[in-house]
Amino acid sequence: EDLGMKHRLWVYSGRRGVHCWVCDDAVRKWSPALRAAAVEYLSLVKVGVLGGEGGGAAHLAWTDHAVPPRHRELLQSEFPKKRDSVQRWELLKGRMERTRKVTGSGKSAPCYADWEIMLQYCFPRLDINVSKGVGHLLKSPFSVHPKTGRISVPLDLQRLDDFDPFAVPTISSLCQELDVTGDDTEQDENEETEMKRRMR
Repeated sequence: EDLGMKHRLWVYSGRRGVHCWVCDDAVRKWSPALRAAAVEYLSLVKVGVLGGEGGGAAHLAWTDHAVPPRHRELLQSEFPKKRDSVQRWELLKGRMERTRKVTGSGKSAPCYADWEIMLQYCFPRLDINVSKGVGHLLKSPFSVHPKTGRISVPLDLQRLDDFDPFAVPTISSLCQELDVTGDDTEQDENEETEMKRRMR
């Protein structure tokens, strides 16, 4: 909306993503540089800023990049004692919440590292290459996702909370439906042929 785009079609990718097809004439004529600038404008988080992308030490990356040094040492000594990432997250969150409760006491400034981490890992990431390349291959709505077999379906933004990605049809379920329909059709055709033969 900030960029004046009016005609948008939101499509579930069939896996984890969502595609926004912008169909405005003016936007379709944008240069790759203008497209890249639009994606940059819409990007709140830069990928990999906190580190730990796919690495086994992601929990340490939290403390290295998002947590101020005054809290880092305690967390790094306590993290290995925790059984899993859920417990580590609870430890970090509790520590950050305590810093926010004691504001105004002059001890230390409030810390929002837990919020920053959630933003980094949960905010949607935009694929700049798909967006800026005018010749980039796009998946069409109703195509099949090659890894999940799910159908890429348009999203109804008015009923987005009702959308269940696991309820989306798969290529296997569609083939089964077609087989059942095909059997019914063959049976109908056989009955019709038999009736015509009798009538003759």
